[in-house]
Amino acid sequence: MQKVYGLLAGLLLAGSAQAAIQSQVIEYKIDGESYTGYLAYDDAITGERPGVLVVHEWWGHTDYVRSRADKLAELGYTALALDMYGTGKVADHPDDALKFMKVVSENQPLAEKRFNAAYVLLQADNHVDAERIAAIGYCFGGSTVLNVARQNSVDLAGVVSFHGGLATQAPAEKGRLTTPILVLNGAADPMVPPEQVAGFESEMKNAGADYRLVSYEGAVHSFTNPGANLLGERFNMPLAYDEVADKDSWQQMQVFLERVFGQ
Repeated sequence: MQKVYGLLAGLLLAGSAQAAIQSQVIEYKIDGESYTGYLAYDDAITGERPGVLVVHEWWGHTDYVRSRADKLAELGYTALALDMYGTGKVADHPDDALKFMKVVSENQPLAEKRFNAAYVLLQADNHVDAERIAAIGYCFGGSTVLNVARQNSVDLAGVVSFHGGLATQAPAEKGRLTTPILVLNGAADPMVPPEQVAGFESEMKNAGADYRLVSYEGAVHSFTNPGANLLGERFNMPLAYDEVADKDSWQQMQVFLERVFGQ
């Protein structure tokens, strides 16, 4: 462990995030239920480019996850911030977030169905190289992309977990886990205690995984979210933004994506 200090869919044009970055709200359905995605890409780039799925925190599909899709578009990727809960299911309170999260986190086949629907959606976009798709996730989303990698249900170039839970009820199996993994973790995150980190590293080594775990000293849960402090204070939760960890973890992700996409 290294320690570091210091996208059936109707398109609705939602405007552009900035200069050449275009964004679209995408309404799609899974088993008759509505879901809302957010697609971002740079229209100054011609042709196909790698795609990145972005999985939200336990709060649901918020502006925060859309902002991360925009940032990926600025890097030259086509990004789809997907929806794991369903249209309108965005939590304002931890109790609601927990309820929404448990529906999918305790039902892996359902979680995979919702993730895979977004994967197919992104693959079909004409800005995307369908053979080069990765996924990143935050908090609940980080756990989600790790579990997708463990099950190897879709062909992903790589997955990145930002302050996601590392425990699982379905550990990776040797020979099955072939997706490269990058975990960006807060070393002081009480939601991901040292024993969970140790268990994850043991799991990855036993599975022969291509993985790397970076742990940020002093960083707690949600360290990439500028709104974390307010949420932490409001609900008395160990959430806090860490600018150093946020910036470095984003850089670590960039290097990782360049590697797995062969750029």
